[in-house]
Amino acid sequence: MTATVLVIGAAGKTGRAVTRALLERGARVRAAVRPGSTSEPYAAELVSPVTVDLETGLGLERALAGADAVYHLAPNVHPDEVGMARRVADAAGAAGVSRFVFHSVLHPDDDAMPHHVRKGEAERLIRVRLPGATVLRPAAYHQNVLGSALGGRIRVPYSLDAPFTNVDLDDVAEVAARVLTECGHEGRSYDLVGPERYSVRELAAVAADVLGREVVAEQIPLSEWLAGPGGGLGEERTAALLAMFEAYDREGFADESDDLERLLGRRPATWRGVVLRAVT
Repeated sequence: MTATVLVIGAAGKTGRAVTRALLERGARVRAAVRPGSTSEPYAAELVSPVTVDLETGLGLERALAGADAVYHLAPNVHPDEVGMARRVADAAGAAGVSRFVFHSVLHPDDDAMPHHVRKGEAERLIRVRLPGATVLRPAAYHQNVLGSALGGRIRVPYSLDAPFTNVDLDDVAEVAARVLTECGHEGRSYDLVGPERYSVRELAAVAADVLGREVVAEQIPLSEWLAGPGGGLGEERTAALLAMFEAYDREGFADESDDLERLLGRRPATWRGVVLRAVT
C-alpha cells in the first residue's frame, strides 16, 4: 500500500528535498504550506498541497486525516517553535498517525543558541505526547554555502576558521524518507553530520580546486549582515542568529556520529562531491 506522508514546511528547501526523496520511494505527499504560500508541484498525481497555519493549528485536522506519517519542520528560528510542536503533535495523536518524524538540529540543548534550546524543548514535548516519534538532528547544510561558492565568494558573519561538519541536504532528505516509510526507527534520535570537518576558509579552497577558479572566503562585519540579510527578521529572530554567530566564532558547529552513514548504507556525500555534482 502506498504511504501518505504529510510534510509540514514543504515549501522550503528542506521540505522540497524531503518531498523529492519521498516521491522517489513511491510515497504520496501532502505538502503543508503556510497560508499564502505554494508548494512546488513535483508530480500532480502524487503531491497534494494543503494549507496549514502552524501558529493557530488551523488546517491541521484536515491535513492529517488519513495520513500514515508526518514530517514536522517548523519555520526557521521561529519563536513559537515549542507551541507549534505541541499543536502538531497533539493533532497527529488525535488523528492516530502511526509515524512521526521531527526535524530538529545538531546540539539541540546548546544554551548559547536560543533557537537550538527551543528545538530541544520541542523534542521533549513531542516525546511525551508521541513516545514513538523519531528525531533527526542535522548539522548545517553544504547547500547553505554552495551557491556562494559557485559564485566565487563565500561571505559569512562569523569566523572563517571555525570547524563545521556540514551535511548534504539530499542525504538528510534520503534519511528522512527512509524513517518515514520504514519500521525500526520508533523512539530513536539520529545525529546527521557530514564525513568531513572543514572551516569556511577550507570549504572555499576545496571549491576552488573543483571549479578551477578562485573562490574567496570573506568574513563580513555584523553591521553589514544586519543591514542586509539580517534586516527585517524581527528583534527575537535577529538576536537568536547573532547568538549563533557568536557560538560559531567560539567553537564552530561540528560533531562526530556514524548515524548518517548507517542509515544511508553508504558514505555520506563530501563537500567536494556536492560541488562537483552541482556543475556536472
